[in-house]
Amino acid sequence: MNGASREALAAARERLDALTDSTSVDAAKLAEDLAGVTALLHREVSLRRVLTDPAQAGEARAELAGRLLRGQVGGEAVDLVSGMVRSRWSQSRDLVDSVEELANTADLTAAQRNGDLDDVEDEMFRFGRIVASNPELRAALTSRTATPAAKGELLRSLLGGKARPTTERVIVRLVTQPRGRSLEEGLDSLSKLAAERRDRMVAIVTSAVPLSDRQKQRLGAALAKIYGRPMHLNLDVDPEVLGGVTVRVGDEVINGTIAERLDEATRRMAG
Repeated sequence: MNGASREALAAARERLDALTDSTSVDAAKLAEDLAGVTALLHREVSLRRVLTDPAQAGEARAELAGRLLRGQVGGEAVDLVSGMVRSRWSQSRDLVDSVEELANTADLTAAQRNGDLDDVEDEMFRFGRIVASNPELRAALTSRTATPAAKGELLRSLLGGKARPTTERVIVRLVTQPRGRSLEEGLDSLSKLAAERRDRMVAIVTSAVPLSDRQKQRLGAALAKIYGRPMHLNLDVDPEVLGGVTVRVGDEVINGTIAERLDEATRRMAG
């Protein structure tokens, strides 16, 4: 996002935090309402252009949003979206992306309140690994011919009773309303949002065998010291790494596996 949209999103995040700090606000219901607004704005291109038209006064845009949404979603969602359209946006699509982000953040906030956020993070990570290892499942979930209802039913059969309600809701929304993103991009975005709820970064750790609790604690502490922020570890086991661990934080990879050291030795001998 460019400058104006970044500023507008930052202000919207602050307003959402202020809303969800109140225990009287149902964060899960707010998430559902914001997801409905996202779907509306994605579908109605002309509407989102009107709501982000810089030629119109911000208050006029807010009044229009209020008239359209009042009675369709809760008052908190109406106030939040009205405040968003008062702001200036670099592109109309940025407004839709931002409302969607707030919907997911509200759902993750609900999980945090229930003490489920760690489980939700882990479930999303495991779901991504399952999809990556099952081409047929990925094809079914990303098919352009399958209806959103069919995809949602498939996901509910897979996740229902096996994952936290928040996990199921955000993944169903991602798959049934991809909005041009790949499944992997969407899951990565959700993972980052979940980490931000605790002001943490996410490290994907691959090891030949499962790490002990002590090893996880030591690795987490070391990474937190390196990056200056608490670190959430998503753990994956891959016997092919032979030993050691590989850690990926964002685009940075820290490779300490035996396989990597053998490859390096082979390269040096060949040179």
